[in-house]
Amino acid sequence: MLVLTGLSGAGRSTGAKVLEDLGFYVIDNLPPDLLRRAVEQHGLRDGSRHLAVVLDSRGGFPLDELETHIGELEQAGVRVTLVFLDADDDVLIRRYEEHRRPHPLGLETLAESIAAERELMADLRVRADMYVNTSETHVHQLRAWFSQHLSALVGEHSMYLTVKSFGFKRGAPRDVDLMFDVRFLPNPHWVPELRPLTGRDAAVRRHVLSDGDAAGFLDRVYDMLSFLIPRYRTEGKSYVSIGIGCTGGWHRSVALAEEVGDWLSEQGYRAAVRHRDIGGS
Repeated sequence: MLVLTGLSGAGRSTGAKVLEDLGFYVIDNLPPDLLRRAVEQHGLRDGSRHLAVVLDSRGGFPLDELETHIGELEQAGVRVTLVFLDADDDVLIRRYEEHRRPHPLGLETLAESIAAERELMADLRVRADMYVNTSETHVHQLRAWFSQHLSALVGEHSMYLTVKSFGFKRGAPRDVDLMFDVRFLPNPHWVPELRPLTGRDAAVRRHVLSDGDAAGFLDRVYDMLSFLIPRYRTEGKSYVSIGIGCTGGWHRSVALAEEVGDWLSEQGYRAAVRHRDIGGS
């Protein structure tokens, strides 16, 4: 069972539609005390079916009650994944103004409603297995994200890893679990023949990896991931996002993200590499 929640305007409706496309039976705004009954009615215990429950702030969030029900389901053999969607306040306000819809909390101003909902759901955000900030994604990107990551949850129960390169000058990503800064490496931007290329190109990759500090960095990252990933898996974490950043997200971070992605695949993990600031994956 997947529990989809988060702030209003952060993309729950889009997520629910994608879940339906993936074969989930989706129930919107189900009270937490009915989770067990929903599981019994949809035959989830044998693992052959998938149920998604969308929770929003209309019913409040007694987190201790929700934790109790989730714990009972997991003891009964039902795998439960909690996904929390978030976005920056200014983005949420813009989305509400564009669609001219009232906020479900209905306080005097939209900003007050968002602040109250954020406070109401703060503990739930901490509890979530997957946290996604949708501030920088349009609806098609959000659908692609859900299709990729949630379809992985439907399949074999193994950890799914994403390595994301980015440029700090465009802001650090909000939804990575581990973040590494590689701006200490020499920047290929200052090599004229390398400047128009990216870290996907062999010449740039060779240039970046030829620096001894790059090899030392990768060795330490591999040691850390070798230690962390099995422990994340033991704790039931199904998704880990790794961010690698340089100045522009064009050369160093891209080359090293490709290296880390290749290494993860060689270790037998399901891994995808994404490059936020060179316009593609």
